[in-house]
Amino acid sequence: MDVGTAAQGATEGTAGARRSVAGHDWWRLDPAGVVLGFVLAALSLTPSLLPRPALLQGVIAGLSFAIGYAVGALLLAIALPLLRRVTTWRPTPATVRWAWSGFGIVALSLGAWYGVLALGWQNEVRTLVEMPPVDGLAIAAFFLGAVPVAALCLLIGRGIRGLYRATARLIGPVLGVAGSALLVVLGGFVLVAALMGAIDAIYAERNAAPADWVSEPSSEFHSAGEDSPMDWQTLGRHGTAFLGGGPAAADIAEATGNAALEPIRVYAGLHTGDSTEERAELAVAELVRTGAFDRSVLVVATATGSGWLEPQTTDAIEYLHGGDTAIVSMQYAYTPSWVSFVFDPDAPVDAARVLFDAVHAEWEALPASDRPQLISYGLSLGAHGSQSTFADLEDLRSRTDGALFAGSPNGTPLWRELQATRDEGSPAWQPVLDGGAEVRWLSHAGDFGAVDGPWTAPRVAYLQHATDPVTWLGPELLWAEPDWLKPDQRADDVSQAIRWIPVVTALQVVVDMLMGETVPASHGHNYGDVVLDGWGAVTGDGGLDAAAIDRIRAIIAEYAAVQPVGSSVTE
Repeated sequence: MDVGTAAQGATEGTAGARRSVAGHDWWRLDPAGVVLGFVLAALSLTPSLLPRPALLQGVIAGLSFAIGYAVGALLLAIALPLLRRVTTWRPTPATVRWAWSGFGIVALSLGAWYGVLALGWQNEVRTLVEMPPVDGLAIAAFFLGAVPVAALCLLIGRGIRGLYRATARLIGPVLGVAGSALLVVLGGFVLVAALMGAIDAIYAERNAAPADWVSEPSSEFHSAGEDSPMDWQTLGRHGTAFLGGGPAAADIAEATGNAALEPIRVYAGLHTGDSTEERAELAVAELVRTGAFDRSVLVVATATGSGWLEPQTTDAIEYLHGGDTAIVSMQYAYTPSWVSFVFDPDAPVDAARVLFDAVHAEWEALPASDRPQLISYGLSLGAHGSQSTFADLEDLRSRTDGALFAGSPNGTPLWRELQATRDEGSPAWQPVLDGGAEVRWLSHAGDFGAVDGPWTAPRVAYLQHATDPVTWLGPELLWAEPDWLKPDQRADDVSQAIRWIPVVTALQVVVDMLMGETVPASHGHNYGDVVLDGWGAVTGDGGLDAAAIDRIRAIIAEYAAVQPVGSSVTE
């Protein structure tokens, strides 16, 4: 064999080996990536505020493994050339096989033990929020979520690496990194844009027509009812549900045993007017038309991101005050709260401010003796908008006769200010401010009265649970242990097994937001069992006796207590 033939054979053998290695790349795993991937997947199984369905937990674990794998593989790729310079030792194929076999045995053993531990954690959290435990069958659902997600992410990673190699061959390694990164970013942007466009289209269609069970109101005291200039078709899905629902005077009279008025409900949909100001003007005109300023209580309510108003809350105050009430609200978006906040965070604040200012101007023009109680109210993103209408607590109390905020988001400036200045020794989840003189927090019935000293009017009340992820998800959770997880401030329904882990705990609470309303009332983002207490503290009990209030409480308790998975993000 001549030299040329030998060289050719060597070249062909090398090329074949490269093709073999390249083929194996699609199934060969990186050891550092696998180890770090398992570590992150294990951390994702640690308990958080609310229980997670096994399938969803599997998806989270699969994503965590993929992230850990990517980071571990990158670190090894950086470290390996350095190790090869300081040592000549190389593992033989037999050593690699034994190492993987040993790792597999250890991983299976630890995985079985850790799976039992994780199931126990989830059942402890479920017990704390008054939900039944799950059994070992949940493990199957967990793997059904974890394995496909992890495999899909690994395939995507392989594809990105293949894209880099192909690009590097064409334009060189350095430009290959930049070129492949640009393609990946553009691809991700297109994917996210398509996803958000699909979400927008879905909710725009949902908002376009009333729900099948809703009937157009005939009452002159509701927008779109008799003599109302409001067009029923412009009020959106949640607006029509609000106007077409609620108790009638006869329902209220039956519950309280007293004569009742027909409650006033006013709502301006996103398409009712061309601007926020025009919609607010139309809403105030409706208040005037319906005689709302002659009622005892006038509530200016800021809806959630999709325009929703919680029926438990709106109905509760109408029962409590014998229908001698008016509630006004208007829509500023039709997408879920998280979408509305991400893409237009100023929308709830602007809508709340414009509507309140318009109502307040009309209200302030009345003689002081002839004004109704003017109350500010908001739930979740609505609470953020309502609070942001006011410069501070003094401004809020000087321009209203009281306020009720439920499930306030962590980023709300007024809420953060009050939390930060709470009395020393009071826990973050149920703070005491200035001895409860102006503001109080309630999680369970009776909490308002647990604070000694007088509560002067105008009263400001917060409904706040220790397990509400909407309230506790803030940027600081990424790098600092929050007060509500410290031993001396942890609430009884927060698992003692929860440990703050940088980044991981924040991601867990993000997932908890999906589950916010899937737990019974008195936990999570579900306040249906205490709204009557909140209204009574802020606006008075309407002169009702204890028996009547108990009957109202029983009616409100019959409302859906637990929502489907993910419902909190559809607000």
